[in-house]
Formats: sequence, C-alpha cells, structure tokens
Amino acid sequence: MSSQTLREARRYEEATGQMIAPEERPAFHLSTRVGWTNDPNGFSYYKGKYHMFYQYHPYAPYWGPMHWGHAVSKDLLHWEYLPAALAPDSPYDRDGCFSGSAVELPDGRQLLMYTGVLSTPQPDGTMREMQTQCLATGDGIDYEKYSGNPVLDAGDLPEGSSKYDFRDPKVWKKEDGTYRCVIGSRPADGSGQILLYSSPDGFQWKFEKVLVENKNRYGLMWECPDFFALDGKQVLLVSPQDMLPEGFEYHNGNGTLCLIGTYDEKTDTFTEEYNQSIDYGIDFYAPQTVLTPDGRRVMIGWMQNWDTCSIHTQNRGVKWFGQMSLPRELSIKNGRLYQKPLRELDDLRRNKISYEDVVFTDTIRLDGIEGRRVDLEIELSAGEEELYKKFAVRFAQNEQYHTAVSFRPAERILKVDRKFSGSRRAVIHQRRCEVNSENGKLKLRLILDRFSVEIFVNDGEKVVSATMFTGQEAKGISFFASGRVKMNVVKYDLTGE
Repeated sequence: MSSQTLREARRYEEATGQMIAPEERPAFHLSTRVGWTNDPNGFSYYKGKYHMFYQYHPYAPYWGPMHWGHAVSKDLLHWEYLPAALAPDSPYDRDGCFSGSAVELPDGRQLLMYTGVLSTPQPDGTMREMQTQCLATGDGIDYEKYSGNPVLDAGDLPEGSSKYDFRDPKVWKKEDGTYRCVIGSRPADGSGQILLYSSPDGFQWKFEKVLVENKNRYGLMWECPDFFALDGKQVLLVSPQDMLPEGFEYHNGNGTLCLIGTYDEKTDTFTEEYNQSIDYGIDFYAPQTVLTPDGRRVMIGWMQNWDTCSIHTQNRGVKWFGQMSLPRELSIKNGRLYQKPLRELDDLRRNKISYEDVVFTDTIRLDGIEGRRVDLEIELSAGEEELYKKFAVRFAQNEQYHTAVSFRPAERILKVDRKFSGSRRAVIHQRRCEVNSENGKLKLRLILDRFSVEIFVNDGEKVVSATMFTGQEAKGISFFASGRVKMNVVKYDLTGE
C-alpha cells in the first residue's frame, strides 16, 4: 500500500510531466520525468523490459529528498515513464531513498535494494546522515518496503567503518541461487573501500569481507560500485569522490574508476591487474550495468557532474534537470575497458551523407553536415608528410555559440571544450585526455542528442562525454585544421522515433 508521500509524488509527476514537450528533452537519452535526477538505480531486465530507476527529486530541478523515479524500455533508447517507485516515507529512510539495485526473486517479484538515509543529531549539535541498507519488493510498477528494514546497519560494518558513508548496494544472484552485494564504504583512514555481503534468500544479509581497499589511491569515498565478469576478467566500477588528477587519466573532483582483474569465487578474492578512468569527459558519474538477454554487458551513467550542476540555473522556467548517458556495450581488449554505442542506435540512423579524402588547411563546412541529433564518424590522417598541428570539429554552432572537440597529434591530446556553448558560469568547460594515434591518424564517432555529445575514440578505446545547453537553433557543424588534414566523414541523422 503506497504512502501519502509516494501518492503525492506520483500525482505531481503525472501532472507536471505533461507540461514538458518532447522536443524539450533528449530524443534517445533517458531524462528525468520532472524535477531532478542523478544516479541510475536498479538497472535491470525484468518481465521482458529493461527497467531503469533513478535518484529523483520531482518537485524542483535541484537535488532534494531522494525518491526513486522509474522508466522502462524495450530497446534502451525509447523510454516510457512509470510512476515513482520509492519515496522517503519511513522512519529509516525519511531523509532519502538513495542509490541501489534490483534483482528478480524466484517467486517472480522484483527485489529493490537501496540505501535509506536518516538525519540524526550528533553530540556536538550538528546533524549527520545515517545510512542503512533497505529492501522493497514489487511487480514492476508498485513496490512495498520490507517489514524487516533496514537489513544492514552500523552493526554489520567492519570495525572502524563510517556509518555515515555506507551506501549504494549492487546486488546479483549467483548460479547456486544465493545472493551477493557490494556496497561503498569509508574505513577509518578516510578513503574508500568496497564491502561484500551475502544472503541465502535476498532478505537476510551478512558481512563477508572487505573486497577492495582504496588506501587513498584514487580519491576518498568510493560510491556506486558495480562488480561483474566480462570477457574472462572481473570488473569493478566505482565513482570516487574528491580525486586528485593523475596526468590525463584521472581528473580533479568526482570521477570514475574501472579496476580490471581476476576473481576467485571460492575465497571471494579480487586481484587487481589494471586501472583506468571510465569516461574522460566532463559529465559522467555513477554508472550501472545490466546483462542483456543476448549476453551483452551494457552500461549507463549519469551524464552530469557534481561540480557543474549550477550550469542550468540560468535557464529560468526549466522543469527538469539531469539525463543518463547513451547505453554502451562493454568489452575488454588487452586489459582495457572498451565502450561502444548500443548497436540498436544504428536503427535510428537516417539520411546518410559521406565525404572521402577531404583535404583542407583552414575552416570548412560540408553540405548536409549539420544538426543536433547526429551520428558523425570521422577518420583523420595527415594530408601530407608533414604532421598537422591541430584538428577540430565544432558543433551546436551558430554565429555566437559552439562546442568543440580538438586534437593535437604531436601531443596525442584530445580536448572537449564547451566554454562557448552559452554558459554564463565559470564552471568546468574543458577536459583533455591522451589517445593512441600514429602519424595523425584518429577515429572519432560523435553522438549528438540535443543537449549532449558523446565522443567514442578509436572504436571505443576511450569515451568523452559532455552536456551543453545551447539553443537548438545552433545546429552548424564545421571542421578546422592547422596544417593539412585528410578526412573521411560519414554523417547520419538520428530520428529518435
């Protein structure tokens, strides 16, 4: 039986959601129904559909008391909103239903596992948010919170761990029918750790071990873990807070981290072999994955950045803020995580235009290459023996605005730059990464969807994501070269229909 808090949220999102026109949203990225969204939650396949829940404050386009929004899809590109699934309406989660995950139970119900937040007074008079793990079960639309909540609390933490930083359970079912989950935690040293818990039935949980320790290597608290097998390896995805930069691999602030290694299930031992960033752009955090019925591991992240969330406040009257990334198919090659756009995106392609062996030395435009819902493939090489100094593609462009991706082959540095995209705030507008390139050769695939760009480099070796809030009338695309560049271009419109 739903609470008054949940009923009010459902009534509000139903009424207010109708006031947002489809063209005010991304065409094929999931955005919040109304209000605010951050982390993807409960990304799962259940009863023939993909389910995505999300951190949700329906009443304003700003972070607030966290609910769980809910949407379903058959292809991960066209989404249908369902009523909000969870609201902060219980004694243990009255200050927020934070991130978590979903799994199907043997009786056909869907089990949601999430972090309940309760502000509690401290001896010094301040308030701190106590975090516990909670459950709800449902039929894919309506969910009832478990009478035994919370199922994990401070008493289930290893000694010295913070009861205020204990969140984001990712649950999965093992082949023997038992359950495991990983949860982000903070040990006494103030950095991050990932804890492993087990359950015979999904309801009774016990602590097993500290699975991975940060030891202050990558940021501090580790949020939003995901843990899965892929191409003969084991992968841990986490989102560290308060990172220090390391060359062009990791950047300041809240970032993403992928650890690749091996996993001994008998002893629950994860051995790290490789580490890398997941996304090298400005806007990507808290990814979750799902295993598709045909065996693909697909990841979606929150396409936003905690340090730039003020960027939308200049848009008065906006009724929503926050969208998810494009679904990305994951693979591992040579110890590295590769990401490619979901193959179903190809079904949205229309109006192919291609140019081959375009050699240029300044700024050019090509007939038919424009738009804000575009799939743009670019192959670069040096136009002569001498290496060019710089290449750039500018998009969402008119006389006043543009966003750009540029490449300097001598340094092998790729940069995304949105400082001319229309923002009036001095937030993060540029980010760089190092890419593999010989003799100026580079492959780029840019996916544009109204308010974002995702750049897939060298067939998914790296991905660079950024949002932009430039008006839709800015739809020009131009190419720039300092030195002689030879370029092949293929462009498709993406219909979203």
